[in-house]
Amino acid sequence: MSQTAVYHTTVSWPGERRGHVVMGNGPAMPFAAPPDAGGPPGVLTPEDAFVAALNTCVMLMFLWACERYKLDLRGYDCRAEGRKEIALDRTEIFSEVLLRPHIRVAVGGEPTETVRARVHKALQSAQKYSLVANSIRSELRVVPEVELIDERIALASERAVCGAS
Repeated sequence: MSQTAVYHTTVSWPGERRGHVVMGNGPAMPFAAPPDAGGPPGVLTPEDAFVAALNTCVMLMFLWACERYKLDLRGYDCRAEGRKEIALDRTEIFSEVLLRPHIRVAVGGEPTETVRARVHKALQSAQKYSLVANSIRSELRVVPEVELIDERIALASERAVCGAS
């Protein structure tokens, strides 16, 4: 039997090309049309929110997958870029969203290729189980930069610099 969860937002129009959104989970903020559609700069736009929803959902699922695959995650930063296309009839669609995560994982005593393979499996799982990624028509591309950290080498290097033995 499937489960259901329901999420709510409330929007109101204060005038111009602006709005105010209250999330069912509590946060409230102004939003507006993007500057290229006559909105003011420096305000959340639906386009920003769409790209952010995908970026944040994939990140949270990656954190879950790191626990599942027993990865020692040390850092995660991801720049996302949504490519919007405007058709001749002025309809718009995000044709592609590109995620460029920079992932830092400690290797421990394992071979680096074993850890690197688990990082890639975790990324695949994050995409597979992301609610937002599963709910969009846009192509999702993930181009990761994976940095493997071998703390034993860093510690030996630090000892050599400090003159410790």
